[in-house]
Amino acid sequence: MQRQLPTVLISMRILGSASVAACLVATPAAAADAERGKAVFQTCAACHNDGANPLGPNLKGVYGRKSGALEDYRYSPAMMRANLVWDEPNLKSYIAYPQSRVKGNRMPFGGITDSKDIDDVVAFLKGYK
Repeated sequence: MQRQLPTVLISMRILGSASVAACLVATPAAAADAERGKAVFQTCAACHNDGANPLGPNLKGVYGRKSGALEDYRYSPAMMRANLVWDEPNLKSYIAYPQSRVKGNRMPFGGITDSKDIDDVVAFLKGYK
């Protein structure tokens, strides 16, 4: 003869399983790592630096800035026309596909393909002042 669990215990098991499942679904993806982004950014810093004759514009304070906005840098006509604000979605899409995002820009870089690297670089750029 098989013993049956009381209805209350069955309900508690179902609720417990549902709670665990909800926690697993609701857990956010790993947060972006600005320190790791700083390390990934070192590749970009070869051109985007505050040296005497940088190849690209300085990216300090780029987060929230309008594209083509630095007065001391000569941007491509494509970047001047882009009319972007460098927020998270625009930075992510540009970093991933710069030639597609702003067609005709002068940056000779194919983009970053790893989404974690992109997230981390954007996290770094948000605080790069």
